[in-house]
Amino acid sequence: MLHADPEELVARGRAISKEDWAALRREDVLAGRTGDEAGQVLIRYQRQLLATTAAHQVTVCEKSRRTGMTWAAAADAVLTSAASREAGGMDTLYMGYNLDMAREFIDTAAMWAESFGEALSEVGVQDFLFDDDGKPIQAFRVTFASGFEIVALSSKPRSLRGRQGYLILDEAAFHESLQEVVNAAVPFLMWGGKILIISTHFGEDNAFNKLVQDARAGRKPYAVLRVDLDEALRDGLFQRICRKTGEEWSPEAEAEWRAKLIAAAGDAADEEFYCVPSQGGGAVLNGALIEARMGPNIPVLRLERSAEWGLQPEAYRRSEVQDWCEEHLAPVLAAMDPHLPTAIGGDFGRVADLTVFWPLQTLRTMKRVTPFVVELRNIPFEQQWQIGQYICDRLPRFSAAKFDAIGIGMQLSEQFAQRYGILRAEPVKLSATWYVENVPALRAAFEDDGIVIPADLDIKGDLQLPVMKGGVPTIPPIRTTGADGKKRHGDAFVALLFAHAASRANVISYDYTPVASLDGGSDSIFAEDVGGRALW
Repeated sequence: MLHADPEELVARGRAISKEDWAALRREDVLAGRTGDEAGQVLIRYQRQLLATTAAHQVTVCEKSRRTGMTWAAAADAVLTSAASREAGGMDTLYMGYNLDMAREFIDTAAMWAESFGEALSEVGVQDFLFDDDGKPIQAFRVTFASGFEIVALSSKPRSLRGRQGYLILDEAAFHESLQEVVNAAVPFLMWGGKILIISTHFGEDNAFNKLVQDARAGRKPYAVLRVDLDEALRDGLFQRICRKTGEEWSPEAEAEWRAKLIAAAGDAADEEFYCVPSQGGGAVLNGALIEARMGPNIPVLRLERSAEWGLQPEAYRRSEVQDWCEEHLAPVLAAMDPHLPTAIGGDFGRVADLTVFWPLQTLRTMKRVTPFVVELRNIPFEQQWQIGQYICDRLPRFSAAKFDAIGIGMQLSEQFAQRYGILRAEPVKLSATWYVENVPALRAAFEDDGIVIPADLDIKGDLQLPVMKGGVPTIPPIRTTGADGKKRHGDAFVALLFAHAASRANVISYDYTPVASLDGGSDSIFAEDVGGRALW
């Protein structure tokens, strides 16, 4: 039974308990609000999107992540471009912020066209090269018998030159030139065109949030549609998910699913799921981008011991940790490609924070791939050094490392520098300048599909934690809760940032072999770098 008014309860957002959500959904069912109505292809809030774009020339939609609004927008695009000119048909121009989004939208539109029975032209679905000021850019389109088409374009304002129709801007908050694109599209309205701007929020200072605020304040004559996670759930989102996965829906199952989702997002849940822009410029890496770079079967090896264990004799601790290394680390190290250069990053903690070792191998395509990640909680410094040394001694073509050298990390980073050389294992004292210089490259790797990371909820939470504050990537002084119920503080992000920076470092390892002199001695030196090239 609910202990609060339903509407008052829903206003609490992610603070609603699992028990209260299950009770709310039971009352929804009793009141006839079941959601996911039988026979309806689109869920209620998706239908509302189409109704809003039909009634307004410009619609701004702020949404929760993964609620299927882009899927509904693709249906809207098909209904618009498949119609005749007399029926209001026109070209649809789609702009996401990367190529993968464009391809996915065109595939979804083609699916809708087949589902609706709309006639395609002889060309149908195709890839083509779009001329972007003399530079050929890959683009995609669906062409209809009506003579109109859906085209996925480059997300640059000049891509709209000479065009007319219905513009769909997807994940608008992540476009580099959002306001310029909107300005370039406004002339569409003169000739009956439309604009749909959809996005999850990306910080309160972002151009998308300013657009929303202007529309709500009446400064812009735009319709605003808002769909957060709880509204989507009450309209039947999880019921639709259960129908697809074959699971049985119940208020209790939905409440459990919702609670896990919010816990996984941590403090990013407000922005990711409840349309509340974060302060300070948004997350450095958003959840959708992080998930897109997750690969299967990448182990995250975790070791935790009690405080009492740390007081055991050193020989006992060393022996137990050695056994753990042989059982868990040896197989994954042996499975790594011996021909690829490997870098590693490390962030150190003891009780409140984790120690994380994150290796990265660089493929011949320059993509960085994670072979495994190690997380240590409440492990004595001596055993952290033991584990780190075990890893580094066995990394194939170990090229470079960067380790946290602030506070408790100072001693450990110094030990790595002494063993592996200061030019190869660099102690790093994190600063605003260092973040500004290195975070953009890591973010570009995520955006350009240049990195592969483990599919892990806790790591995702760590990577989502940093935000932009005054133009500087910053880890806020808040702790998130991991899947094990214990606190975290972005430690995996720092370790990955170090590893990625190390993988880009221009480090040359030297070796030498004595060469016999003419008199039979060996006082000459032949030097070569790690690639086997003679240096002198």
